[in-house]
Amino acid sequence: MSNLVTPVLMVMVAGLVASALLVIASKVFYVPVDERVTAITEALPGANCGGCGFAGCGDYANSLVENPDLPCNKCAPGGAACAEAIAKILGKSAGATEPQVAQVMCNGTCGATTPILEWQGLQSCKGAKGFFTTPSACMQGCIGLGDCVNACQFDAIGVIDGRAVVNRTNCVACGACVGTCPQSIIKLVPLKAQVHVMCSNTDKAPVAMKACKNACIGCGKCAKACNFGAITVENFNATIDPDKCKSCGMCVVECPTGAINTYKVLTAAQAEKFKAANKAKAEKAKKAAEEAKAAAATEA
Repeated sequence: MSNLVTPVLMVMVAGLVASALLVIASKVFYVPVDERVTAITEALPGANCGGCGFAGCGDYANSLVENPDLPCNKCAPGGAACAEAIAKILGKSAGATEPQVAQVMCNGTCGATTPILEWQGLQSCKGAKGFFTTPSACMQGCIGLGDCVNACQFDAIGVIDGRAVVNRTNCVACGACVGTCPQSIIKLVPLKAQVHVMCSNTDKAPVAMKACKNACIGCGKCAKACNFGAITVENFNATIDPDKCKSCGMCVVECPTGAINTYKVLTAAQAEKFKAANKAKAEKAKKAAEEAKAAAATEA
């Protein structure tokens, strides 16, 4: 019996000594934690998506306390309510928070694009890009193998008809899909923006149209149709300024290839109204040019 008692006692003593050492170590090496860090971490949604640019909610909370100049509104999933809560904890202003959403700048559906081969390797956009860029003739469009889908924690994006599509209802604008897309065709845009050029192709019109029927050809009709100066054309590709765009949809009607998409439903009457307004604008410009020409002739 004594042979059993001795080892048991030795184990108990060793355990007590180890416990005492751990208690002493915890006291000696204790690092005080700012209560504000804990409060901010609890206020954050806990998504740990990295959309704020930090390695998770805890890292962002620490950085907010350590850096007074860091904005409180960098958490997209938390939104304005989260920013207000953080600002209250830190005793400062939350700053403006405009809701954003991810947008895939590609409308290269299976029916519109010209396939050049079938990728049978690893089903990864980044993996495929290293070999041929895309399975279609458009080298700047969506590869469609779902890296963005795998990166999204909120079930807000999926590959439909050959290209990625965002569910605007589920999207929290964390930016995970933006960072993972090897084509860099997914962008965070203001949620209020209803009209987008769904093409990232910068090739000349004949090349772009051969690759995809829905491609932007840089014709400039959308820019001429816009009454708000919201559209510019550069490198054979149109860009819409969301701060100037009024989402009227006139550019959608005028685009000859269907490269511009709107989330605003246009009725037939609206389409006719837009066309009539555009025609009137063109006639006014023509009349002004004729008057200027006549005035120049008179002076001469």
